[in-house]
Amino acid sequence: MSRARRLAALFLCFVLAVVAAPPVAEAQTPLPWLSAYYLNVPLWSDADPFNPGGFGDVQRLRLMVDPSLGPVSAEIAYEHLFSWSAEAGGTFGGSVPGAVTPGGGEWLDLQWVISDAEHMRWAHRFDRLNVSVSAGDVLEATVGRQAISWATTLLLTPTDPYKPFDPSDPFRVYRAGVDAARVSIFPGPLSQADIVIRPADFSTGETLSVLGRYRGVLAAWEISGYAGVLYDEPALSLAATGGIGQAALRGEVQFREEENELVVRGTVGIDARVDAFGHDLYLVLEYQHEGFGASNAGELFEVVTSTPFARGELQVLSADVTAWQAVYQLHPLVETQLLVLWSLNDWSALFTPGASYSVSNEITAQAGLFLGVGADNITPDDPLPSEYGIVPTTAFVSLSVFF
Repeated sequence: MSRARRLAALFLCFVLAVVAAPPVAEAQTPLPWLSAYYLNVPLWSDADPFNPGGFGDVQRLRLMVDPSLGPVSAEIAYEHLFSWSAEAGGTFGGSVPGAVTPGGGEWLDLQWVISDAEHMRWAHRFDRLNVSVSAGDVLEATVGRQAISWATTLLLTPTDPYKPFDPSDPFRVYRAGVDAARVSIFPGPLSQADIVIRPADFSTGETLSVLGRYRGVLAAWEISGYAGVLYDEPALSLAATGGIGQAALRGEVQFREEENELVVRGTVGIDARVDAFGHDLYLVLEYQHEGFGASNAGELFEVVTSTPFARGELQVLSADVTAWQAVYQLHPLVETQLLVLWSLNDWSALFTPGASYSVSNEITAQAGLFLGVGADNITPDDPLPSEYGIVPTTAFVSLSVFF
């Protein structure tokens, strides 16, 4: 047995042993600052020109510690990412949103590949590695790999400057960390000011971002915005969210300069929780204009070879996209959901129906599909006939465990 296969076998045995271990009462936890997350996603995917398809499996194991000593605290998250494909050359680690933490641009070299074979890829990385110092409830300074989330809308979040979530991700649990220095000031219980400095090293070159952001409340509306330099170019954003009756209204807009041109990116949305046949129904509707996106299918290839795409900024490829989501609670332990992403420029759509079952407080089982609808005739002259029509049909089940 090769070294890679022995390591893979040991890794899988460790995961099975941890998952199968009986829960420890909270009062008996030997390391109260240690927690973990395990995700297993067996799946089947149709073949396409970019992937041989077939059966596969993606696993993610995340160990997290957050020790503290007085005003000084640390956050460490270490992950193993394992992807297996029955067909040689399969890349299922990137086919299932959320199964693998996105990377790219990290200044610190904290990710490594253990094995990259025809049927298997095994990598590990630090997704959090930072130290914080606080001055009571007034100020906190953090340096290192950390999560920074400035989104106001829920699914399509153009003002989120670093590593936005994939809107079709059914496993949105942990935002990817970025290497940055951050100072947070808390002038009041409902307000916060941040200054973030983030150097990054992409395939397109090194960049520097320096942004200042403020968030506060005005007449029952949460107002926020930031200004500064984003990827070496001027940037400004504004966002607001508030309630009208049972519904929440959200909106955010970003103004950017990119190659001496003004780029506008923005999303407006509404979400509400209503009663339907005695059960909760949660509805979300959002529309985004993506200034970096394609106004027609002929521009899609240009978008995927653009600098903003290489930096991981884009959640969608089209200039105008709507997101529709419905989550219905059939039972306190069972939820069904449907998410639809619809490009208004090439009229393709991605349907992601699914269901989840809460096995216990720590374990959740899910099942779902990814169904792309739209032009899918890929040719050398037209490698991207539509945004979502080329998405291969994928069926998956998953098991998420927190311990």
